[in-house]
Amino acid sequence: MDLNSLIQIGVITTTPLELVAVLFGLFSVWSMKNESILAFPFGIINVLGYVYIFYVKELYALSSINLFFALMSVYGWINWSRKKEDQQAVNISKCSRNEVLLNIAVFLFSFVILRVLLKKYTDSPIPTWDAITTAFYIVAMWLLAIKKIENWIAWIMGDFISIFLCAIPYTKNQVNYFSSLQFLIFTIIAVFGYMEWRKKYYREINV
Repeated sequence: MDLNSLIQIGVITTTPLELVAVLFGLFSVWSMKNESILAFPFGIINVLGYVYIFYVKELYALSSINLFFALMSVYGWINWSRKKEDQQAVNISKCSRNEVLLNIAVFLFSFVILRVLLKKYTDSPIPTWDAITTAFYIVAMWLLAIKKIENWIAWIMGDFISIFLCAIPYTKNQVNYFSSLQFLIFTIIAVFGYMEWRKKYYREINV
């Protein structure tokens, strides 16, 4: 099967690769919301698909960072699997004030470095937005791997921007409406994920 051949789903045109990546992405985010370890194997399939999809769309930072997501998914999978006295060793927690400041610093540093690299070494048509979105995802993936509630805030920001990055025809390549719809659904699930994890956190600390 040609992974780049076009298929029609209702009014949306997509490709087999994008369809598979979107479906596994939805499985992954739903599993994250429910604190299921299946989020990571599903997520690995999703991000490996988007390495190619974003590269073709000339979103080079997002394409490259999906390789990082795959590696972080392996780490998160291992970390979430750890047991201590037959209980999960890693539980949902909140960032301390210092951790919040550190994550903001990581976001800003990642954004600056990525934007410089994109401007200097690529022909990215929107280096600023590519860098901003990717910086949000770097923070989100790390916080997810260590089960911090704030991971959802970073996902919401990155996913919301990605809705428009996939839908706007700023390059010669096809518009990825199916991926845009995926990121819209991701954003909605992430809002519910934040509320669900917050509820679990306060329930656990009040036991």
